[in-house]
Amino acid sequence: MADADRDLHLLVQSVVDYSIFMLDPDGHIVSWNEGAQRINGYTAKEIIGSHFSVFFPPEDVASGKPEWELMTATTEGRVEDEGWRVRKDGTRYWANVIITPFFDETGQLRGFGKVTRDRTQHRMAEHALRESEERFRLLVQSVVDYAIFMLDTEGHIVSWNAGAQRIKGYRADEIVGSHFSVFYPPEDVASGKPDRELEIAVVEGRLEDEGWRVRKDGTRFWANVIITALFDETGRLRGFGKVTRDLTERRMAERTLDERGRLLAHLVQAQEMERRRIAWDVHDDTIQSMVAVGMRLQLLASRLPPSTPPPWRGWTRRSAAPSNACAVSPSACARRVSTATAWPRRSTATSPRPSRAPD
Repeated sequence: MADADRDLHLLVQSVVDYSIFMLDPDGHIVSWNEGAQRINGYTAKEIIGSHFSVFFPPEDVASGKPEWELMTATTEGRVEDEGWRVRKDGTRYWANVIITPFFDETGQLRGFGKVTRDRTQHRMAEHALRESEERFRLLVQSVVDYAIFMLDTEGHIVSWNAGAQRIKGYRADEIVGSHFSVFYPPEDVASGKPDRELEIAVVEGRLEDEGWRVRKDGTRFWANVIITALFDETGRLRGFGKVTRDLTERRMAERTLDERGRLLAHLVQAQEMERRRIAWDVHDDTIQSMVAVGMRLQLLASRLPPSTPPPWRGWTRRSAAPSNACAVSPSACARRVSTATAWPRRSTATSPRPSRAPD
């Protein structure tokens, strides 16, 4: 038994992450370990015999908190508390304290065991987390361009922001607790779309959709919706986050652009058809002009005296191709025709008379 007590004493003395010490029935310190010295700053020689209220801030001492803790521990068998405690150098730390009374076999109080943990870092982290959550809550609440709210696992609304009120028309006290299917058109509700979207979000982690949604006043708006499934660290579904944007104006603008695009396409097609029609008309007019020229040439040939060779007789193969030239350039054709059909001019030079033979 003595060996077991010695081993237990060595165990308690060697613990450095917990302050473990004994108090007498009046609250005076009667033992001290390495953890108590590390956390509180006192050596055993400095602190043994002092009242444990030395670790409490002045305001707690003035309110009688140390005595209340001992009395509560005696009555209820233990007391657990979290609060500020004071080190030897006067600095404060956030402590988790458990005080347990010890009774002998006769039921007489022999003292208290006190275990203290320094939870300062943990409290700072929790405080930072709470501040972060509060800032995020304020951010979400202040957003007016997006409807951001939470759903429970069954799809009932559990939070609401200013953007949701602006877009959908409901106040928080009007909509919290309702099922989110209230925002869907009757045909979507009848087809089971709301429940189907939650099922897909659970399986795939998120769901994005665009479609018509219904405001409080019954009007519809075109919405982009993202539903995200929220799981805790154990993988248990805790609910859903839902973000909605009103894209009605953008959809109307896109439809207007599409309509203008279709009109422009029709205009381009009509212009192309008109261009082709004009080209065919010009082609037909050119052919008719060439036929008329040919007929005129034949008429002119018929009027020539029999002894006069046709003006085109003797044309070379190269010069006898007016039709090809006409096919290429009507103006070139006209010049060739006018040249070919010009009457030969009589020379105006006086021919020399033959000399008279001498008599």
